[in-house]
Amino acid sequence: MSTATDDGFTEMRIAKVVGFRMPAEESHSYVVLDEVAGARHLVVEIGEPEAFLLAASLQGMQWPRPMTYDFVATLVRSLGGHVRQVRLDRVIDGAYAATVDLDGPLGTALADARTSDALNLAALTGAPVFAAPQMLADCEARLAADSAEADRGRLALTAAPMTIRRAET
Repeated sequence: MSTATDDGFTEMRIAKVVGFRMPAEESHSYVVLDEVAGARHLVVEIGEPEAFLLAASLQGMQWPRPMTYDFVATLVRSLGGHVRQVRLDRVIDGAYAATVDLDGPLGTALADARTSDALNLAALTGAPVFAAPQMLADCEARLAADSAEADRGRLALTAAPMTIRRAET
């Protein structure tokens, strides 16, 4: 059974971040989201810097100085707002896009975002994440395809999570 909103969005949780290199290819980083009350997944390829910071956040790592997403979360809070939710809501030119739903002193605001940025913010603020039906259908179709992209996406589902460690000094 899935947890869906009145408008058909499904609640997801950030399950893991993975990174790997396929033979004769450059490296790839993915975030895997699991359906909260079901068995579906959303696999999203993201950039290496965004993957690193998301994996570090999921591990509870703290930095001596604020990283970009820490700064954004602090900025939202310092202006009297909070992140209500993140909605992975559309596909633009083959890339997944998101909307960050914010509450503040002036009311509710929506901010367009890259999926990786929105997920990093959700991880830091504890905001719930929802996926649109078309995003889940698109991911399912991509994973079912016979392509290198589909092979990498399927591998992301089974790969071990990325582990971030501090360098010993």
